[in-house]
Amino acid sequence: MREEPLECFAVTPPGLEAIAARELAELGIPAEPEVGGVSWQGDSASLYAANLHLRTATRVVVRAATFQAKSFFELERHIRRIDWARYLAAGQAVRLRVTTRKSRLYHKRAIEERFARELAAMLGATVHGSGEVAGEEEDGDTDPEGQLFVVRFERDRCVISADASGERLHRRGYRQAVARAPLRETLGAAMLLASGWTPTSALLDPLCGSGTIPIEAALISRSIPPGLARADRQPRAYAFQQWPSFEPGQWERIVGAARERIRDAAGAEIRGSDRDAGAVEAALANAARAGVGGDLILERRALSSAAPSSTSGWVITNPPYGVRVGEAQSLRDLYASLGKLLRTRLPTWHLALLASDDRLARHTRLPLTELLRTTNGGIRVKLLFSPPTAGA
Repeated sequence: MREEPLECFAVTPPGLEAIAARELAELGIPAEPEVGGVSWQGDSASLYAANLHLRTATRVVVRAATFQAKSFFELERHIRRIDWARYLAAGQAVRLRVTTRKSRLYHKRAIEERFARELAAMLGATVHGSGEVAGEEEDGDTDPEGQLFVVRFERDRCVISADASGERLHRRGYRQAVARAPLRETLGAAMLLASGWTPTSALLDPLCGSGTIPIEAALISRSIPPGLARADRQPRAYAFQQWPSFEPGQWERIVGAARERIRDAAGAEIRGSDRDAGAVEAALANAARAGVGGDLILERRALSSAAPSSTSGWVITNPPYGVRVGEAQSLRDLYASLGKLLRTRLPTWHLALLASDDRLARHTRLPLTELLRTTNGGIRVKLLFSPPTAGA
């Protein structure tokens, strides 16, 4: 019997929707960018592949049901019609995240109670509500046990989505040692994919912190999916593996094909440096856990002494944003030093940097143009680009 198509949605940080859509297109999955993510209709293979391969998505969900409900009677009737057995085994714990906006059903606790009562009667499930729903940026460091369902009411329209990812997808498994204000892996990958950098070009991050940008560059260069970003190349665990509808054979074929495409080495020199010895130690440990330590040169250096051996390439970096009081002068000097590095020592190199303050970015004295806008740690940021200064 032919599998009924799944209504899939990959959640992304704001501004990264088009990048995720391109990633899916490269996997042979036609998808449409929407506000907050990318949607597509597909089979279980597309769902598994998206979770394994997407570098810029936070999580992947399946839209289990969409309906209108203006009363609790209508809500209960629709809950009973959903094919919960696709996602839940008997007695399995369930977590709910409920949001409601401009709807007659506005009381989150009362909505949770209806789900708890119906799911207990049908499957013996224990339902835990989450109260106020945190955004993806503000969530805690660990995901609780239980299958997550996201319930969103807007103007009396209800969308129920089953989380297929489990732990959020930016957690590749390699980053256990972190420096101050670490960059999320999804955003590091997005910077690389949006900048124009290709794996055949040299890359330098002279403010590398715990190494996220160089490590993500090595993973891209070697065609290592983020779901296999561990030294043993074993996949991380996903929520869909606990679904009664899970197809282990299909999953093993997808993982096996991904392993076969992994290259033995990066296609060009990838360097990271930082003046903080602790940050470099963290970067080295993270690179080893990702199994790409041999693809990177990570060293302690001041910004002014960054020393790639290639004659051209890309500087891609995430300088401090200057949100702390008293940082303004030191950061003006840092941005000025970054600009001087590009103008005097690396005039044939491209630059892409993440910045939150246009005034600080102007201290580079480089012709910067905007590539995308997003957020990092709740701070609005822009990815800015400058071409090589040689001949300018």
